[in-house]
Amino acid sequence: MRDSVEQSRFELEVDGQIVFANYRRHPDVLVITYVYAPPQLRGTGAADRLMEQVARKARADSVRVKALCGYAWAWLRRQPAHRDLLD
Repeated sequence: MRDSVEQSRFELEVDGQIVFANYRRHPDVLVITYVYAPPQLRGTGAADRLMEQVARKARADSVRVKALCGYAWAWLRRQPAHRDLLD
């Protein structure tokens, strides 16, 4: 996963395409505003792999995650290991 600071998004390249999560940073909170997977990658687990890495990054940075994106919110709620990150 790459943190594209200039675009405020995390990116994961899969089969030559980019899955991304737009974010805003605050001192103690990472706000995920939108998660996108190209149509060809939907249903392949690409967005799941991206969110796993986003959650690990948030934990490493000791920040909580405010998920404004429905996918990101549902993903975090379904993950017992990461549910505690939800703000």
